[in-house]
Amino acid sequence: MSVFERYLSLWVGLCIVAGVALGHLLPGLFQAIGGAEVAKVNLPVALLVWIMIVPMLLKIDFGALHRVKEHWRGMGVTLFINWAVKPFSMAALGWFFVGDLFQPYLPADQIPSYIAGLIILAAAPCTAMVFVWSNLSDGEPHFTLSQVALNDTIMVFAFAPIVGLLLGLSAITVPWQTLLLSVGLYIVVPVVLAQLLRGRVLAIAGEAGLRRLLGRLHPLSLVALLVTLVLLFGFQGEQIIARPLVIALLAVPILIQVYFNSGVAYLLNRAAGEAHCVATPSALIGASNFFELAVATAISLFGFESGAALATVVGVLIEVPVMLSVVGIANATKGWYERGGAVRRNGRVAAGRAE
Repeated sequence: MSVFERYLSLWVGLCIVAGVALGHLLPGLFQAIGGAEVAKVNLPVALLVWIMIVPMLLKIDFGALHRVKEHWRGMGVTLFINWAVKPFSMAALGWFFVGDLFQPYLPADQIPSYIAGLIILAAAPCTAMVFVWSNLSDGEPHFTLSQVALNDTIMVFAFAPIVGLLLGLSAITVPWQTLLLSVGLYIVVPVVLAQLLRGRVLAIAGEAGLRRLLGRLHPLSLVALLVTLVLLFGFQGEQIIARPLVIALLAVPILIQVYFNSGVAYLLNRAAGEAHCVATPSALIGASNFFELAVATAISLFGFESGAALATVVGVLIEVPVMLSVVGIANATKGWYERGGAVRRNGRVAAGRAE
């Protein structure tokens, strides 16, 4: 994990300060950027999101899908948590905390938008950072790669229906045309571009060439994320200054769902007899979010100044520290995990990995 990634929350905090200050000093510039839209899609943000997402998707080898059957129990847990538990648990937490418990402390006109942002954040499982979390917890690399490839494949088809369903249950009008356009722009097109580029680079320069390309593009990806956050907070600045408590309150359901989903996935893998090196990436992908996609989708659906956009950015703000804590818990409990009878009977997985 690079120094830049390790201190991502610090850089996000600095972007909050810079965005608020610039939004106050240069309101005309930010209004012009916010108005650069086609079919409700902000063009500067679309460009930044492509710069963010394509380098991440270059890491994905969809040829790894044939490995799914090698650890079918862990893969089953991953899919169950990501698509049957995580979006719905976040919606329930959003309804309870934002829609009820914290309601007196939040601006009434933004409450549905905050809930929408939380739902969007939870509806897309992590794509890139899960490789970092898996490496830090000594996760099985082939399992990590295959589960990311499978989740990305499912996301192309499941993201819009799940978001639409949960927004509808929250009595939020779903702009289906914009939602489907967002899926095309921020999932389908980047996936296709990344795989075409990946195939071309591998054919010409091999794995070494792909690693060099990723090394050059990765800093651009992080810079694009931070520039997007500066723009977002340039629009959100007045609201944040007026209500700084909002960010802390929105972080509560996000933190709970991270620990809940990772804990359930970890325990289910243990009960199923999967090795620790499979259980950790399975739990980690169920806890972390594809926040770049969430931020872009929230902006497209509800706008820069929306509570939805702010809620997704809170996910970015706490992503690194909370996920590092989950990694620490998984590493600290490895001995307990491996004392499970089912895991001992399934010890051949760990043994095969060591070989």
